[in-house]
Amino acid sequence: MSKRILVTGGAGFIGSALVRYLIEETDNQVLNLDKLTYAGNLESLASVADSERYQFVQGDICDGELVKHLFNDFKPDYIMHLAAESHVDRSIDGPAEFIQTNVVGTYTLLDAAKAYWSELDEAGKEAFRFHHISTDEVYGDLEDDGLFTETTPYAPSSPYSASKAGSDHLVRAWHRTFGLPCVITNCSNNYGPYHFPEKLIPLMILNALAGKPLPVYGDGKQVRDWLYVEDHVKALYTVVTTGKVGETYNIGGFNEKQNIEVVNTICHLLNEKVSNKPDGITDFTQLITYVKDRPGHDLRYAIDASKINKELGWHPEETFETGIAKTVQWYLDNQAWCNNVLDGSYQLERLGGKD
Repeated sequence: MSKRILVTGGAGFIGSALVRYLIEETDNQVLNLDKLTYAGNLESLASVADSERYQFVQGDICDGELVKHLFNDFKPDYIMHLAAESHVDRSIDGPAEFIQTNVVGTYTLLDAAKAYWSELDEAGKEAFRFHHISTDEVYGDLEDDGLFTETTPYAPSSPYSASKAGSDHLVRAWHRTFGLPCVITNCSNNYGPYHFPEKLIPLMILNALAGKPLPVYGDGKQVRDWLYVEDHVKALYTVVTTGKVGETYNIGGFNEKQNIEVVNTICHLLNEKVSNKPDGITDFTQLITYVKDRPGHDLRYAIDASKINKELGWHPEETFETGIAKTVQWYLDNQAWCNNVLDGSYQLERLGGKD
């Protein structure tokens, strides 16, 4: 049966992938609420913008009156809450916005959701879901072995991860105290098409194509588990439709890579695919430049995604090798999108802990 799904942050990287999936692969109605900050881009939704099942509202999740109006007007069955300030380096430069959006914004949504849900009939209450999409960074740092599980204690390292940890705790509190039907997912590093170019993979691709240095923090041996964004959104839909209320599900790609491995892989793919290299460049690895590490940089994240695999039957379809090849090709094929994103407010500069 078709559902009415309110997606917050649906013009962002993961959010837009989710909206495209919901419109193109399901019969659900989607309302996308997005503030359109620097990382929100409606061009990422061009393929679904004309759908009769899609509507967009520009607005802030911290605007309680707007949020209340949208609940009462749209009457959602599911909330899929992705709206967040999400870049670690930006949280170092300016933590206040992260607290406001990630903590206060999540509270505002929860408050409106509880009021709306409490007025539903019993069937509506039973079917309703508040799905909070979070990050593995709430767990902090890992040693050389071991994996984050759903019961790993929280130990956030950055203002970003601390704000996301706070929002996770709020969601759990609203479920436990008020009975609001909530599910939480914590994901590993996403990558793929339409990724805002301050993040590692698109930054490396676009810098390389421009002949600019490829800045690698510290020694580049920080380990991340990489998850192709289209695999992630399928997992999100699986959780909101079949996940158990009150549960947390970790979503990972089973692809642990050192940052320097990722950068080298991108360089090798570009070497194969780009014949007209920037002046003086014969091998894109020439551009790799080691820079001062950022403050509080976690050395390793790795997700144990066995719970969602065993209980809900989800598993990633892409390996890192297949996913990164698709991603590099997408950026090569979509230079116009990249140019429109890089409109002057962000010009591929390094952020976070600048001297």
